[in-house]
Amino acid sequence: MPQRLADPAIVQAVERQNRALRELSRQAFPEPDAVDGTPTRLQRRRQADVSRAAALRRARAERAETTGMPPTGRTAGAA
Repeated sequence: MPQRLADPAIVQAVERQNRALRELSRQAFPEPDAVDGTPTRLQRRRQADVSRAAALRRARAERAETTGMPPTGRTAGAA
């Protein structure tokens, strides 16, 4: 493995700066799970998936009505 050419003092300064920026980022943009009253990331993902599937079903049904063809796709006929 080749030796690093970077100055150790510079490497340490960059690491300190990265830690400080990560901490500031956590303070400015806390994880949604840490905020009271908000759904968890997994719940939001599930809600988004349900909404997307419903929108696809509606769009396919509307297209079928205008073209006279039966709806197609993975979610066709699903409740």
